[in-house]
Amino acid sequence: MGQMATADPFTEPFGTLFGDQITVANGGPTGYSYSGAAQPIANFSLHPGTHALHYGSTCFEGLKAHAQSDGSVAIFRLADHIARFRNSIGLLRLPVPDAELLHDMFMHAAVANVQHTPAQPGSLYLRPTILGVDQNIGAAAAPSQSSLLYVLTSPVGDYFAGGIRPLSLLLETETPRTTPQFGSIKSGANYVMALGPTLEAKAEHGVDQVLFATSGDTTETGAANFFMVDDDRLITRNLDDSFLHGVTRSSIITMANDLGYTVEERSVPATEIVERTGDTEMFLSGTAAVIAPVGSLITAEGTKQVRDGQPGPNTLKLRQALVDVQSGAAGDPHNWRTTVA
Repeated sequence: MGQMATADPFTEPFGTLFGDQITVANGGPTGYSYSGAAQPIANFSLHPGTHALHYGSTCFEGLKAHAQSDGSVAIFRLADHIARFRNSIGLLRLPVPDAELLHDMFMHAAVANVQHTPAQPGSLYLRPTILGVDQNIGAAAAPSQSSLLYVLTSPVGDYFAGGIRPLSLLLETETPRTTPQFGSIKSGANYVMALGPTLEAKAEHGVDQVLFATSGDTTETGAANFFMVDDDRLITRNLDDSFLHGVTRSSIITMANDLGYTVEERSVPATEIVERTGDTEMFLSGTAAVIAPVGSLITAEGTKQVRDGQPGPNTLKLRQALVDVQSGAAGDPHNWRTTVA
């Protein structure tokens, strides 16, 4: 079992510490059975023929509870993460739990581990997970009728140890990030498809991530949405089923509107990204990193520095505005915070 939450989350690798309580429910065709309370974390026992181990019937969600400026702790955009998790579960044809059950399980897990919530810029990361647990190795063309649902917590420090730094990206225009019909599901199979190309790009080019623009049509990196921004406009790819519908992405778009930016959700050709490197800021967004500035792109034409290669003022402005809402340093006009304790 992983290391418990007694070590310092600011010195341990992100996601390697765990709270000591977990919420667990068992699902089937007639609904879910949940005790109504957290329980001590323990290893699961799975049959070697468990459906998820053979046919990938598993997905997860990721969200954070943040220490607030007034001493409380609040989960950020709880309802939106519940909705996305239910959508992923449904697309995998697993039994979909009621939103009320998920709300209770998320909250109970957060409350039971609230003492492990680090100060800002750390947070208590929640990792709800579901597995199809039918014992059947002949069900490649059939969904699992039973499921194991749980909410794990992890105290995490700042994703960027030592401070925010600009990332380098390889602009990949041939290899697809994932299969189009599976792109919006938060499943391990979705992420692992981007792993090989990303490791190869890191080894060959020394980049941090790969920005997938298959056939010139930009979507995202292996685990983050992509943005361009200048003093007036915020540009990002319009949503479809080929890539993840990021909650952080949605938050940034809303905050950009609040701050007076013109927001363009549309097709973003790879050629446009290359053309804009000289005068437009670029960044990635996700739950773990919040906003990560991009400093350079490796393209077919060579390395392109993004502006001066440093985090841009609009990128940092948007990041700070979002962090302020998450931490309670700013108001909550969109009701994104749910108080835990």
